[in-house]
Amino acid sequence: MSQAADALASLLSHANRVVVFTGAGISTESGIPDFRSPGGVWSKMKPIYFQDFVKSRDSRREAWTRVFNRTAGWTGAAPNAGHMAIADLVGRGKVAAVITQNVDNLHQESGVPDDRVIEVHGNASYARCLGCGKRYELEDLRHYWEADEDITCMFCTGLVKTATISFGQAMPEEEMNRAMEEAISCDLFLVLGSSLVVYPAAELPIMAKRAGAAVAIVNREETDHDTYADLVLHEEIGPLMHSVLERL
Repeated sequence: MSQAADALASLLSHANRVVVFTGAGISTESGIPDFRSPGGVWSKMKPIYFQDFVKSRDSRREAWTRVFNRTAGWTGAAPNAGHMAIADLVGRGKVAAVITQNVDNLHQESGVPDDRVIEVHGNASYARCLGCGKRYELEDLRHYWEADEDITCMFCTGLVKTATISFGQAMPEEEMNRAMEEAISCDLFLVLGSSLVVYPAAELPIMAKRAGAAVAIVNREETDHDTYADLVLHEEIGPLMHSVLERL
């Protein structure tokens, strides 16, 4: 652990503009299940595709039942040492942006300002109208679900859905453009807890590398991107990042 912390601290200390890219591996340390591994979310229940949500009232009912019963387990956890370390680095001015594949809102809850977090797969802690984009807090919608009513927008009558990006749903264009801009503008791209298999988000470290940035990957398992990374560490993220902060 000490050698790993030394190596990552050295990269961070020499960088001026760091971008952090997080995946499910950082949030599993808070007790949030990942998606694809044995025992993960999709091994326990089938994903609801976007087109099915739009077309089928039964699919929408099932989706909202999962939300209010917290079946997926994506919300309600607390930030861990890894999240807190990232927030610390943002506060120091070392990290310019946090790009995340997670939908758990834990970066914001750890203290990272909203405008520094780029959520490429959305956010499970609130909902939006698919028509006009109006934001809704989940608890304000619960009574519709309890009454077995379809949840629609009070302004445009469009369907309301959690603000996550479902299978078959287009990636958020604004967020992806921001993420790409940050990737090509940084001098260190730090991956924490992503298997880097979901595209187009997994293309971001490649873009950063091509633009001249160093790339560091901290993940429990090997990734297909390890061969071009400047540093690869197989460590628990929270303890590692805590040790890194002590060295900066």
